[in-house]
Formats: sequence, structure tokens, C-alpha cells
Amino acid sequence: MKVGIVVFPGSNCDRDMYHVLLDVFKLDVKYFWHEDKLPKDLDAIVLPGGFSYGDRLRAGVIAAHSPIIADVKRMADKGMPVLGVCNGFQILVESELLPGVLLKNTSLNFMCRWTELIVENNKTPFTNKFALKERIPIPIANGEGRYYVDKATLAMLKKNNQIVFRYGESVNNSVFDIAGICNKEGNVVGMMPHPERAVEAEINPRDSKPASVIFESLITTVGARK
Repeated sequence: MKVGIVVFPGSNCDRDMYHVLLDVFKLDVKYFWHEDKLPKDLDAIVLPGGFSYGDRLRAGVIAAHSPIIADVKRMADKGMPVLGVCNGFQILVESELLPGVLLKNTSLNFMCRWTELIVENNKTPFTNKFALKERIPIPIANGEGRYYVDKATLAMLKKNNQIVFRYGESVNNSVFDIAGICNKEGNVVGMMPHPERAVEAEINPRDSKPASVIFESLITTVGARK
């Protein structure tokens, strides 16, 4: 199973993601610079967290115009699983692969803390091994993590089962406490919390197993397709 991690100027969670995918889950992982072309033999794409282009203008908006995004869009349109974490989520919405926008936290401060997610959609490539309403202890680390859509778009997300994760508590006043969503087809998922920081017991003070299921779901999905 081959996974490509897209690296932008200012990405800083790419190595965390690489370590987890390679050393924990034993996958074939490769970095791709934002100016590279993506090979056709990839099985999944990950856009990691960080501060692409220093969050200039607004988080993710410059990265959304990087040359590699055309390939990400093309592969996403063909059904390839794409995961955007934190800044990766911001890039997905700015590139219009996902609806909505990520705004500054209402506190106007960077928040770094543990919280809990509730699984609202277990039909995506990253959630198919979860039970509905299962809870995931996981860390968040963002300054622009407040998800926002208007009422009409929120109704559409609910109707199409595009809300993947909700916070178990209100952490930043995201609309409907949304922490992660997917596209209509379900293969593109964006989430603000960091699963790559929660899958190893050494750094997870609660329970590392639930976050691991995100990656185990992807492995199951890709294996089933081959």
C-alpha cells in the first residue's frame, strides 16, 4: 500500500505522519513536495498539519494553489482516499475539495489540548472500522480551527451524511461542533484533530487504540479494492 504525504513550505507534521504510517503501520510512504507530480500508483494521499506559507493571508489559501493540488483533485475525483489533517483540512476547504471554511478560534489564541471526537459517519475510507457514535480521545492544535458553514450548507452536510466527526465538547464554537467532514462521495476527509499524535501509547495519556482505527480503516479499504 503506497501513501503519498504532500509537503508544503511550512508543513511541520509531515514527519509525524510519515513515522506513524511507516513505523507503526508498516506502509510504503513517500514525501511529495508541493511542486511535484503525484504518481498514478498511489493508494492514498495525506495532507499533513502545519503552517503552510506561514498561514499568510489565511490558513491554507496559498497552499491550495500549489501545483500539486491539481493532481490531488484529479485523484480525488477518481475516488482515491484523501485525508487532510489540521492545516491539511484547511487546504482542502480552500481548494474547494470540501465545503466550508476554517476561521480563527473565538479565543483568538492557539489551542493545544486533548479532547474527544464522536464518530458520526462510519462509511468513509478512514472510519469504516468504527461503530457509530464511538468516541476517540485525540489532541487538537490549531489557531484557525473553527469550522463554519451557513445554515443551508449545514443542512446539506447533514442530508448527505458528510459530517464525519463532532467534538464531544465545545472546544472552539465550530458550527454544530463539527471537527471533520467529507465530500459527497466520502473519499475525501478533512479533520482538525491530529490522529497521528494519538496512535502510540507512549504519547497518548488516555487510549491509543481508537485513533489507530482511522489508519486501520484506510488499510482495510485499500486492501478490499485490490
